Amino acid sequence: MNSEASPWRHVYRWDLDKTYLDTHFEKFSRMVRIAFESAEEKRNIPGSAALLRELSADGGEDVGAARVCILSGSPRQMRSVLEKKLRSDGIVWHEFELKPQWENIRRGRFKAIRDQVGYKLPLLLSSRAAMSGDVRETLFGDDAEADTFIYCLYADIVAGRVDAPTLVRLLRSMSAYPDAIETCLDAMAQLDPFEAVERIFIHLDRGTPPAWFAPFGDLVVPVFNYFQAALVLFTEGHLDAQGVLRVTRAFREADERDTMELANLFQDIQRRGHMTAGAMQRLAAAVREQRSATLEGEVVTVCEDRFVALGPAATRSSLGSTSVRDWDELVDHQRRRPHG
Repeated sequence: MNSEASPWRHVYRWDLDKTYLDTHFEKFSRMVRIAFESAEEKRNIPGSAALLRELSADGGEDVGAARVCILSGSPRQMRSVLEKKLRSDGIVWHEFELKPQWENIRRGRFKAIRDQVGYKLPLLLSSRAAMSGDVRETLFGDDAEADTFIYCLYADIVAGRVDAPTLVRLLRSMSAYPDAIETCLDAMAQLDPFEAVERIFIHLDRGTPPAWFAPFGDLVVPVFNYFQAALVLFTEGHLDAQGVLRVTRAFREADERDTMELANLFQDIQRRGHMTAGAMQRLAAAVREQRSATLEGEVVTVCEDRFVALGPAATRSSLGSTSVRDWDELVDHQRRRPHG
């Protein structure tokens, strides 16, 4: 890997279906209908477009800009529609990978049609191998398939905690094709160990209980919506107070949650240890300083009141901790994943 300092401030990797776009295609009829939707017909997960706009606001080619990489299981035939949708949302991106489903069918690779590990992991590692070694990443996925497993395995490979024989064994156990394994190994050989992955956000599209993600460690933040993600991203310095307010406004407009419901969502993310004790107070102080009299400012004030009522003892901080993952156990855990 190139050992020079990275020109990128941070890398944000996003899935699309059920992470950014509200797409449900468990039934074949729904899958066909989605394939023929126009860009205007596609719906966002509430708050997703606002959040990605905030994160990619400086997404040019200048030194210190954010890099946005989109990796989706949608078929390549949907590229023009999806690109039009992203452009209409005001999103700037730098990588955009879609699944070669027609090629999989033509080559008789029918397992690959649904396989995500053998599709996403080689692309993630190849993308990382092409970058400088000192840039950190935040990843966004959902609980519909294997995003948590893939992202955590990617994080451990890049950090040097998974060696080549272990990776081959794991991928074979997940029925990955030999060429996918070979691509992973080639990319892995180009990596210098680095703690690149800072956080993994998993949108709970299927309502998987957050406790199910515990074996993957504290790197993973399950969120019921992007209001919760915005609070954590403020804690970690990726959003400022105005960014949180803009995401909150977009979420409220799309999801029609009232102030008390949003305060409950704040309380949930705080109790699970994903927001440090002082972060809510810093956010509230910044909003007061800006003299925001908006409904979003009211939400922050009510959340601060809820925080004070609960007391700092209610917060179990998981930020900054490192967990050692047992990958043989996680393969079994992933296979027992609850289905919504």
